[in-house]
Amino acid sequence: MSCDSAQIYTAFILLKTADTPTNATMMKPEEIRITVIVDNTPLSDFSSEHGFSLWIEAGGSTLLFDTGRSTAFAANLLKLEIELSRADMLVLSHGHYDHTGGVAQVLREVPAMKVCMHPGALTQRWSIREGVAKPTDMPNEGKEAIRALNPSQILNATAPMEILPGIRVTGPVPRVSEFEDPGGPFFLDTKGAVPDPIEDDLSLWIETTEGLVIIAGCCHSGLVNTINHIRAVSGEERIASVVGGLHLSSANEERLEKTALALAKFPIGRIHTSHCTGNKATELFSHRLECPVSATAAGLRFTP
Repeated sequence: MSCDSAQIYTAFILLKTADTPTNATMMKPEEIRITVIVDNTPLSDFSSEHGFSLWIEAGGSTLLFDTGRSTAFAANLLKLEIELSRADMLVLSHGHYDHTGGVAQVLREVPAMKVCMHPGALTQRWSIREGVAKPTDMPNEGKEAIRALNPSQILNATAPMEILPGIRVTGPVPRVSEFEDPGGPFFLDTKGAVPDPIEDDLSLWIETTEGLVIIAGCCHSGLVNTINHIRAVSGEERIASVVGGLHLSSANEERLEKTALALAKFPIGRIHTSHCTGNKATELFSHRLECPVSATAAGLRFTP
C-alpha cells in the first residue's frame, strides 16, 4: 500500500513551511559521523551477524538507527564504547527481527528513550521458502517493551516528518517503480495467501550544504522509489550520499541492471552499501556509477 499524491504534497508543504534551514544554517556533511554497530561483515575484533544497526551523530543530535539481530549488538556497543543514554532517539526502519533484536535491551537501559517507527513495525509476519514459514517479525520482548512505553515517547511515522533538527524520516514510501518489490517472499500469514508489502519500511535523510544524506535500513520500498520520494518531499535534488541496506542480495539481473541505470541519472556523491545489499549489487554499482561505492562493516566509523 502506498501514500497518495495528496499526502505527499501535504507533507511537502508542511516540511517546507516549518522553519526549513537555509544553506547558512544547514550542517555540512563532515559534521555527520556514522558508526556501524551491526552489519553482516565485521572489521577485525568486532562481531557480525545478519542484521543492521547504526549510531548517527549529526550536528548536535545523536540517534540509534535499528538494533541488529541478537548478540552482536551488545558486544559491539561495548567495544565501540557507545553509551545508549546519549541517543536522542531510536529509529526503527521496519519491524523485521534482524533490525529490532536489541530493542528490549535499549529500552531496559534507557526507559525514557523516544522511539520513531511506523505502527506497522509491530506486525506479525513471515517469510515462506520451499513451503516453510519462518517468523520475521520483531521479537516479542521488543514488542512488549514498546507497548509498555508512555505514548508520548513514540513518534508514529505515518508520513514524512522531522524528528530532530535537520533530520527527517520518509514514512511509507510510494511504490512507483515497476521493477522494484519488497525483495523476498514476505507474507502476513503462514499460508502465503496475503503478501506483506512491508508498508512500515522507512528511511531517513539529513539535509546538508552538499545535498541529501540518505540512510536506509533495508529499503524494502525500493531504492529508486525511496530516492524519488525524498527528493520530492524535500525539494532537494542533490544527493551527497546514500548509506545502508538496499535489499538487493536476492535481486535478479534485470532488477540490478534497471536499478543501476536509474541511479546513474541521480547526482549522487557516494554510496556506502550495507547488510542486505549483496556483493553483486555493490560490485555492479562500483563499475556502472561515476560516484565512489564501498561496503561498510561492523565497527566502521566514517563521514558520509
